[in-house]
Amino acid sequence: MIAVLMGGYSAEREISLLSGHAVYEALLKSNVDCFSFDLTHENLESLWEKEFDKAFIVLHGRGGEDGYIQSQLIKKGIPFTGSNAIASNLCMNKATTKDLWSNHSLPLSPSIVAIKGQNLDSINFPLPWAVKPTLEGSSIGITKVKNQNELDEALKAAWHYNDEALIEQWVEGDEYTVAILNNKTLPSIKIISDHDIYDYHSKYFSNKTEYLCPSGLTIAQEKNIQMIALKAFNLTGASGWGRVDFILDKNMKPYLLEINTVPGMTSHSLVPIAAKASNISFEELVIKILNG
Repeated sequence: MIAVLMGGYSAEREISLLSGHAVYEALLKSNVDCFSFDLTHENLESLWEKEFDKAFIVLHGRGGEDGYIQSQLIKKGIPFTGSNAIASNLCMNKATTKDLWSNHSLPLSPSIVAIKGQNLDSINFPLPWAVKPTLEGSSIGITKVKNQNELDEALKAAWHYNDEALIEQWVEGDEYTVAILNNKTLPSIKIISDHDIYDYHSKYFSNKTEYLCPSGLTIAQEKNIQMIALKAFNLTGASGWGRVDFILDKNMKPYLLEINTVPGMTSHSLVPIAAKASNISFEELVIKILNG
């Protein structure tokens, strides 16, 4: 029996429910015994009252992607999909992930961390800047800062989610993503958004956002970002499946943005699009993740 864990209590709850129901339906179509479980702050104990052999984690953001639910499942001796608790916790924090990557010569834009209530170090890289919470996904709380006097408001927006914000040099270019499935890369996707920022609305609800797969990169460029993605993924200790996001600048130089250990699984989601380009149906994808 498989427990499909969805919902949760992060800012990405709505998308987690969409992803979770899609995974649940796919498992049913594949004749897998399963049940769906909408996790909240209050009902974890009732999960343990159910009998199941493995958890399919489709919880995005904090509580599901930060190692919490993984650590609880480990205590109960119940296996689960995706990365372990330590890797999940590391990958959830954009700042610590960037620190790790910077020690291995991976391509990154300059950045500093701004902690609420502490004096901010001088920013020694040019405007514009991207200001974002360190612990949120789906581009929640991100602001593009074009002038120094916009920084305070941008930091307030980021600190609304947690007390740590990442200030990065803004890289002008196109966003690409590389999905990883059981230690292999899937074809890259180029994302074309009608927003200046590929934000929450663009990701999940806009019909104007375009996803190009194949992405239009040359064979050499494709191999390069796939190699970087797999190295970045493995360095964190992540496993099973995930997604690594990039910006490619006007000279097609890649810059790592972040890693997602529980990516979206909705109709707009990128891992299913990349899988489809590899002739893997949604149902097959779900089974591969389950068995990974």
